[in-house]
Amino acid sequence: MRRLEKVGLIGLGLFAGVALTIHYTAVAEKDSVATPLPIEELRAFSEVFARIKSDYVEPVADKTLINQAINGMVSGLDPHSAYLDADAFKELQSSTQGEFGGLGLEVGMEDGLVKVVSPIEDTPAYEAGVKAGDLILKLDDTLVKGLSLNDAVKKMRGKPGSKIVLTIIRKNELKPLSITVTRAIIKVQSVKAKLLESGYAFVRITQFQEHTGENLGTALNKLFKENKGEMKGLVLDLRNDPGGLLTGAVGVSAAFLAKDALVVYTDGRTDDAKMRLTAHPDNYLRGNGKNDYLKDLPAAVKSVPMVVLMNGGSASASEIVAGALQDHKRAVIMGTQSFGKGSVQTILPLGNNTAVKLTTARYYTPGGRSIQAKGIVPDIVVEDPSTSASDNAFRLREADLDKHLSNTTQAEDSTDSKKAAPVDAKTDAAKVAPAEFGSKNDYQLNQALNLLKGMQILHGK
Repeated sequence: MRRLEKVGLIGLGLFAGVALTIHYTAVAEKDSVATPLPIEELRAFSEVFARIKSDYVEPVADKTLINQAINGMVSGLDPHSAYLDADAFKELQSSTQGEFGGLGLEVGMEDGLVKVVSPIEDTPAYEAGVKAGDLILKLDDTLVKGLSLNDAVKKMRGKPGSKIVLTIIRKNELKPLSITVTRAIIKVQSVKAKLLESGYAFVRITQFQEHTGENLGTALNKLFKENKGEMKGLVLDLRNDPGGLLTGAVGVSAAFLAKDALVVYTDGRTDDAKMRLTAHPDNYLRGNGKNDYLKDLPAAVKSVPMVVLMNGGSASASEIVAGALQDHKRAVIMGTQSFGKGSVQTILPLGNNTAVKLTTARYYTPGGRSIQAKGIVPDIVVEDPSTSASDNAFRLREADLDKHLSNTTQAEDSTDSKKAAPVDAKTDAAKVAPAEFGSKNDYQLNQALNLLKGMQILHGK
């Protein structure tokens, strides 16, 4: 058997400038039992291949036919398995370094159109006004209908500084919108932090990258030093965070949990797909020779009252962090139900700089909950008043994706006893301007801060 360099994934989907959730694992040799080849089906494949070569109206290269066959075979399994050509594989690798080319969109497919799951904060698409839930009808003059997601993503990539016109269908808009976006080398600042006021800190993670855990450690040390007194509360903002490196998710969780506390475990058909990752340096440094960036954190980081903010754009690694902190009763989860991306993908390099991204396992919170197609249900539901109840109802989630994996531990029905109250007409999205996350007008953040202050009062401080 060949030795395969394996790359584990817990990413949400493809991005316009590919940004997937990755962690690197040791090379392993698998002694799998050989299974007989399906001779009749392979004969049918061979006959179809020959017919296309001989009878199709135009000549088609062998490489093109084989690549399309592989694409169809893999993408037909579930929404997250895919064949990565050399360009897609290169983008995947570069995205985890916090810098990649493209528009800055996390996208999926719906009814043959590209659907925006979330624009990545501080990127060209975000600044141009592209919104979650937008359906992309055309890329310049090319209709999206009929394109694969990979092909659409390729068309959205391009030379930095070049422009692309996105023709978008948006709910409640009477006609399609044309939005011009300038492509760029996207540098994502994954950790943003500040003191909201004396004793109360705010940390936002926009994406889990290679250095996110390290950057979080630096930010927390700086915040505690700047505060010059007791830290009374901390808000961890994971809203619209589509995921990132699994090692980053484990590192972020480990910053707030007791050493060796279980963060996440995975289960699949092979031994390689079964992992238990704890709040231990071996699991977030993963043998890369780094010093433990969490060892010198203030002791109070492990006990400061916490609120985690999340919404329907929080997925994958974000859900791992929220699930771990919720199960260990380390933080109150506030906001709205998360996306529900709870499957693990593995990147298997195939040679010629190509690879196959294959779903190999589901991941589970420390309490044994599968997040797949369900997501994390907040302890306290707080809607964003700039988003109407009807918009939230139509927001794309994992359970809406065609051929999604089922949840193995609970019903997939997204209804829950923790329902949000209907949005009052006075706070309908049409009448409330969207607030920047972390700003003074951020309604959900203000509610989190009020809760932390209330907790101080209840504890007699």
